[in-house]
Amino acid sequence: MSLLIDFYLGKLPNRHNKSLYDIWALDKFWLENDHHYIQWLFPLDIKSSCNLYAPIITKAEREIFSNSDQLKKNQIRSLDLMLDFFGLSREGINISAQENLNIKDHIWLKRGGHNHLRITRIIRSLGLCSQISFAKAFQATVIKLGQEKGKVEPKTISYWENALLNLD
Repeated sequence: MSLLIDFYLGKLPNRHNKSLYDIWALDKFWLENDHHYIQWLFPLDIKSSCNLYAPIITKAEREIFSNSDQLKKNQIRSLDLMLDFFGLSREGINISAQENLNIKDHIWLKRGGHNHLRITRIIRSLGLCSQISFAKAFQATVIKLGQEKGKVEPKTISYWENALLNLD
């Protein structure tokens, strides 16, 4: 197996000595201020400019994700963690705003910021890991709420709209 797959199965910690279970237990302050966990929860097929030790998901690892119910289940649990952080919730495939969603407490609704990059990463990673229905549901929700309840710039919306292009 690979380090990424072993991490996602809960067998090994990441390069920052955090297990998948450690990350799932973190509070919102930590999720906002740490910049090393998101690349492990939602790996991409390109190098991270923020974390030199972040995994890059390979075609072989994508195939393993595609065929593993446990890996997909664990990634959806990671999605749920981030949805709550963003003031969102999920029921089945449906993603919606929590009652307390507001621009003051959920800074992704403001202009700019690293959470916009995180959202793009999550959308794309879900697509890369054969979770396209969840990727599209999350994508549609953040685009709608970003426009209706937030001040998200059109350029950011465009990144979110294009995050699922060229998944091959």
